[in-house]
Amino acid sequence: MTDLPAPTLRLQLDSAALAHNWRTLDRMSGTARAGAAVKANCYGLGTGNCLPVLRDAGARDFFVAHWSEVPDALHHVPASQLSVLHGPLNTDETAFARATGVRPVIVSLHQTKLWVESGGGPCDLMVDTGINRLGIAPREISDPVVQALDVQTLMSHLACADEDSAMNARQLAAFRDVMPMIAHREASLTNSAGTALGGDYHFDLTRPGLALYGGIARREFVGKIRQVAFPQAAIIQRRELSAGDTVGYNASFTAPAAMPVGVLSLGYADGILRNWGGATFVHDGRHLPILGKVSMDMIVIDLSAAPNLTEGDWAELPYSLPDAAQQTAVSQYELLTLLGRRFGL
Repeated sequence: MTDLPAPTLRLQLDSAALAHNWRTLDRMSGTARAGAAVKANCYGLGTGNCLPVLRDAGARDFFVAHWSEVPDALHHVPASQLSVLHGPLNTDETAFARATGVRPVIVSLHQTKLWVESGGGPCDLMVDTGINRLGIAPREISDPVVQALDVQTLMSHLACADEDSAMNARQLAAFRDVMPMIAHREASLTNSAGTALGGDYHFDLTRPGLALYGGIARREFVGKIRQVAFPQAAIIQRRELSAGDTVGYNASFTAPAAMPVGVLSLGYADGILRNWGGATFVHDGRHLPILGKVSMDMIVIDLSAAPNLTEGDWAELPYSLPDAAQQTAVSQYELLTLLGRRFGL
């Protein structure tokens, strides 16, 4: 097959920043060690791009959500270092866990019975302490089938770690109450934001995700966590508008005077949603505002500040996650995971 030409979209990843972020979170974890959430294709940045960097930086505990994410992760880390957060729903999934050697995170009595009846063995156990998503209830821990589990890591998940909320302390107390109720080797409570809440929350293992990839989950991360992802697009057509010409769907922009514009080869199919309208791209420090509405595959930008740009030149969308979240009213998590697969690296 003929080789594909180079893509007109690229996602520049700063691997040094990614490694720095994990080491920062590991230090912030105190006597605990930091793991790494690599679910959702490493939050949209690519398992093959990010997981080896995290591994080489020192991470030894990795978390995916779906069983379908296991094969990609196992290209880079041994099965003993990988946990599947959604646990086994049926006997096909328990069989897959046994065949691969990865650890299921048991999240319900149904899953507990499936795992024990399929032969048991090392697993992780999620206990709900107030978020009311996945996890067995504390009252269920005394069930004999739960007591039969061979629990490597007992875990829970904070609901409000990115806020100074009284719920954090309530969940911490609930988790401490649960710990003596079932045998386990290690305990884990915190995500990225929870890592900044202090040593009482760290236990043996923290499970950062967003902050690894450049997200600022709490003010304590400002100046410590570095941007990792830099979306860029090529100009695929340069146009010269006359005064009165309109741009894009619904003619929402009208040129006030003659002006050069460029059409970029990305849009909301690549995760750059219409609420980016009014934002600016940059080229060598020059600002190139978006004109009109974002289309599925195209964005038009004003080239007045860089009139020499033409087809094949590149522009970058500023993607500091906290700034981008403020610009778009989209959460930092969504900004990352929405990035499409058409970006080249």
